[in-house]
Amino acid sequence: MAESWSGEFYCVKCKEKREATGEIRVNEKGTKMAKAVCPVCSTNLNRILGKA
Repeated sequence: MAESWSGEFYCVKCKEKREATGEIRVNEKGTKMAKAVCPVCSTNLNRILGKA
């Protein structure tokens, strides 16, 4: 099972912070990122969490 993260994401389309739960992924530079979907407009949300 993939690791998940719950918290605030900033939605660029809505221009507001939204509460969501997202899956944690590590990008090619080794940075942890949480990816989720906006509950209001269904836009993809990203949050940088720091080094893995």
